[in-house]
Amino acid sequence: MIPSILTEGLIYGIMVLGVFMTFRVLNFCDMTVDGSFPLGACVLAACLTHGIAPAIALLLAFVAGCIAGLCTTLIYTKLRIPDLLAGILMMTMIYSVDLRIMSNQANVSFLRIPTIFSNITAWAKSAGLPGDWAIVCFLVLFVGVLTFLLNLFFTTDFGLTMGALGANPQMVTSQGVDVRFVRGVGICFGDGLAALSGSLFAMYSGFADVGSGTGVVVSGLASLMLGEFILKSNKIALQTLRVLLGSILYRALMFIARRYGYTIGMNSNDLKLITGLLIIICLIVSQTDVVGWFKEHLKRPEKA
Repeated sequence: MIPSILTEGLIYGIMVLGVFMTFRVLNFCDMTVDGSFPLGACVLAACLTHGIAPAIALLLAFVAGCIAGLCTTLIYTKLRIPDLLAGILMMTMIYSVDLRIMSNQANVSFLRIPTIFSNITAWAKSAGLPGDWAIVCFLVLFVGVLTFLLNLFFTTDFGLTMGALGANPQMVTSQGVDVRFVRGVGICFGDGLAALSGSLFAMYSGFADVGSGTGVVVSGLASLMLGEFILKSNKIALQTLRVLLGSILYRALMFIARRYGYTIGMNSNDLKLITGLLIIICLIVSQTDVVGWFKEHLKRPEKA
């Protein structure tokens, strides 16, 4: 149970990092994530079935996600279409692209094709170690390095400019910075992370499905808000850390709902409802000083 929660939490945490870049850093409502997540899975499936090495397939999946983000940026900047509509249009078009990539098949399995995870599991078994924990250790290292590079990027002048763009676009424009270029880089990288997450999840599950991206943005926002609820900080290192913690916590809550929800008459069809309620609760809590409320109402009355 715990290895599965950690594995899914870390894999989806990469996608939540992409959502963090677009929704929080750039203040850009990018719905393309719902399309770039399965796009990465489909590119991975096509590469693996054609004999391409898994590491190169992951890189190509990331590049495909960046291209999807670039198309969204061009639709937003060149055609002057609102960010929400631009993301929805791109998400819709990617569905047909995914089918083309997988030779008009909605689902492709590659369980018998060697992948990074299968190689790690085989090595762990030969060494007498649990394969699921070996995958967790690999993901901790992989996501740790990725997060470190992301934190390092936000300490550069370009990264600081990107953060300022989301908070005060007028100030960035007044400094003579090309706002469209900075925003475009952030959107491309965010969708690239979503595609990388989708490819890793497909590799972990052993198949790619064109419908695997349904509701990914919503789950990403829920994970993001859960992380902000449990850890409040303005430091970028802690902000990226809480993104991963929120993703793991969200997967744990979903696992509990799937496993024990039957006691109150719930099933897997109610998971989207639970996700929506989690977001609403997080929004309410974020707008309310819960700690101050408890301190005020639990304060002992002073003696006369």
